[in-house]
Amino acid sequence: MVVWERPEPPSRPALAPLSRELIVRAAIRLADADGLDAVSLRKVATALDVGPMRLYGYIESKEELLDLMVDAAHAEIRPAGEGWREALRSLADAMRQAVHRHEWLADLLGGRPQLGPHALATSEAVLAALGDVGIDSAIPVVSAVNAYTIGAVRREIAERRAERATGMDEKRWQATLGPYLTRTFATGKLPALATVVRDAVHLDADETFRIGLDFLIDGIGARVSAP
Repeated sequence: MVVWERPEPPSRPALAPLSRELIVRAAIRLADADGLDAVSLRKVATALDVGPMRLYGYIESKEELLDLMVDAAHAEIRPAGEGWREALRSLADAMRQAVHRHEWLADLLGGRPQLGPHALATSEAVLAALGDVGIDSAIPVVSAVNAYTIGAVRREIAERRAERATGMDEKRWQATLGPYLTRTFATGKLPALATVVRDAVHLDADETFRIGLDFLIDGIGARVSAP
């Protein structure tokens, strides 16, 4: 029986209160503070001031705990707005904001579909908003938006982690590599790249995400409206 359907053990008033929700909240606090490496059943038990063996009455493994954490994060991801375009934009924005709040989520999104109750509710809301797109196109459309969003936020989180690891923000990193790129471009072997680096408008992360998402949704619209 999957963790979302398995009954919890009876409460024991003589002991500290415990539930899956309390366990997941504690795990998310640990992950938000120190990343997924800080999450284990033993560390969560310590944070809750209970014995580690008590947790096994609620969760059988760390993998189940991670599934529950991801599903809890999906409670923060809901599409809104009128029409399928706004639903897709709000889905992408909400997912990106959730990852910014919970950096560890970037490492767990993707792969097999999430099937917890909150994740299923998100999928239901999105698919319901895509009625005009057509049932045959709905899944590929949502998959494309999810893939774009996950790729974009993983890049943003990678930049955050690189900044913390090196102590250099993006501007300092660019300044450090500037002389090397100048010498490389001066060879004339990379004219297109040199032109883009020199003349293109360099956008911040929010603008880059929004424009890329607009390109994607416009392309979906063209495909959906084609005869």
